[in-house]
Amino acid sequence: MKAMILAAGRGERMRPLTDSCPKPLLRVGSEPLIGWHLRRLKAAGITEIVINHAWLGEQIEQTLGNGAQYGVTIAYSPERNGGLETAGGIATALPLLGSEPFLVINGDVLTDIDFQTAFAAAEALSARNHLAHLWLVGNPPHNPGGDFALLPDGIAASDCAAGEALTFSGMGVYHPALFACTPAHQAAKLAPLLRTAMNDGKVSAEKHSGLWLDVGTVERLEEANRLAQDWS
Repeated sequence: MKAMILAAGRGERMRPLTDSCPKPLLRVGSEPLIGWHLRRLKAAGITEIVINHAWLGEQIEQTLGNGAQYGVTIAYSPERNGGLETAGGIATALPLLGSEPFLVINGDVLTDIDFQTAFAAAEALSARNHLAHLWLVGNPPHNPGGDFALLPDGIAASDCAAGEALTFSGMGVYHPALFACTPAHQAAKLAPLLRTAMNDGKVSAEKHSGLWLDVGTVERLEEANRLAQDWS
């Protein structure tokens, strides 16, 4: 299985820190934020990684190189005309990701989601003719209403009132067919694709109750540093 780390965001809410450093390279404890993902992917047995980038992306390539320092192999998907949003970035990177289901991870999240479970999720996608499997989390203060609903049978619904309203973690396993109608090199959002697939009953989900922190503000970066201060 391959994994893609989304690292093309500008990080507007983190300025001025992100004026000279791409958000995924901001330090969290002893590592850049994206480094924790690479470590955990390697530990899960996922070593073929694709990283997209836009703002200051050359710094990401210079810092991470081919991934050897983390025991993985990294291929890059530069977005030369600025960020393409999530679906546009994934659609552009599909030639690097192949024809089998793949894991996608938001690069600006700190989490202990077990990436090894992505293998079973990918197998289930193919067996059930589904298009996506999502990890959902309890609603943080900045998103109290949630994004999607988790139904008792493990299916995700676009209407939060249909089940337990939860927040999308930014982590999912996707079948390439989800992006079949999304042009490469054009901006496109992921949520509309997911909602359409949910309405067709083709998205499964699970709730993650462990660590999940959206490192989207300076205050949350400070919290991430406190959490990671003893990690090695």
